[in-house]
Amino acid sequence: MATFLKKKKAEDQTSDTRTSPKAPKSKTREWVDAIVFAVIAATFIRWLFLEAFTIPTPSMENSLLVGDFLFVSKMHYGARTPKTPLQMPLTHQKIWGTDIPSYVDWIQLPQYRLPGFSHVKRGDVVVFNYPTEHQYPTDLKTNYIKRCVAVPGDVIEIKDRQVYINNDILPDPPGVQYYYNIKTDETINDRIFDRYKISEFDRASDGYYVHITPEVAQEFEKLPFVKSVSPTYVPENQVNPQIFPDPSVFLWNENFFGPLEVPSEGQQIELTNENITKYEYIIKYYEGHDEVEKRDGKLYIDGEAVETYTFKQNYYFMMGDNRHNSLDSRFWGFVPADHIVGKAFFIWLSIDPNESFFSKIRWSRLLNLIE
Repeated sequence: MATFLKKKKAEDQTSDTRTSPKAPKSKTREWVDAIVFAVIAATFIRWLFLEAFTIPTPSMENSLLVGDFLFVSKMHYGARTPKTPLQMPLTHQKIWGTDIPSYVDWIQLPQYRLPGFSHVKRGDVVVFNYPTEHQYPTDLKTNYIKRCVAVPGDVIEIKDRQVYINNDILPDPPGVQYYYNIKTDETINDRIFDRYKISEFDRASDGYYVHITPEVAQEFEKLPFVKSVSPTYVPENQVNPQIFPDPSVFLWNENFFGPLEVPSEGQQIELTNENITKYEYIIKYYEGHDEVEKRDGKLYIDGEAVETYTFKQNYYFMMGDNRHNSLDSRFWGFVPADHIVGKAFFIWLSIDPNESFFSKIRWSRLLNLIE
């Protein structure tokens, strides 16, 4: 009987323990849990669906303006799996407001792309990792935004500013700009520049130099105090020493460029001197080889001379819509497929850095889709 009572008492104690209410979380614990959940959710959304970017330079004007804040879709082309996993969440190269790296590259994983519902097409405005920034892992290179003008297998050529793809004219995007000389003896009022949304210009002895669309150039020609408006650019016979791939071999500039074929995955080429000059750089840096060297007119890959080469991934040719104020594929070459971040989707906020406090927001640009 005594044994039964002891067992009954122990069971009652166990039952009391099970049914006793849990101690409520402290306010600090609730805040910590909420912050951890928010960071995890934001990191997941940023990786898989949408990521916010801002436009810092005028290379895409007038299509995109300095001060535009936009969302980039990772879903269109498919999100990339992380290459550098040891990174502080919601950062890129640096910890916010410091020069302290936000990552360590002790572990570098193979990178794959999840299925998307589209692919990079001519005319798409694309965010990608700046290819030549070799001091960073691929997924942590600086983000650039340009318009894709040539896709794998295309032959691009530029004649007198006009882009040709496979010998056909590629229509200019609506906001494309060029560099013009406005000749006048008078000072142009700021209100006139504001009317045409010109925030930057260069004074000259005979007038002004501005980046404007051809349509705006025609409007300036109608002004009574303007003598003439003419495009200003490098002529065909003047080589730009900064132009890709080698200005000592290909006598090109930003207005007269190519023809140049954009490599595609699985494409095989003969490694002639000309092709080595065109494609050695991407074979060396983006195709995953340990050692690539040009020697005695031949290309050596991992110590072995090769006569032909088959590309391992697709490449793209990107240009800014502000054609004479953009460092793009004409200067640094092709964008590899594994550097593509996503498609510029829509503008969620636009702030004019040159306006006063109450006029800073460009209301007409809010929620505009990017075309």
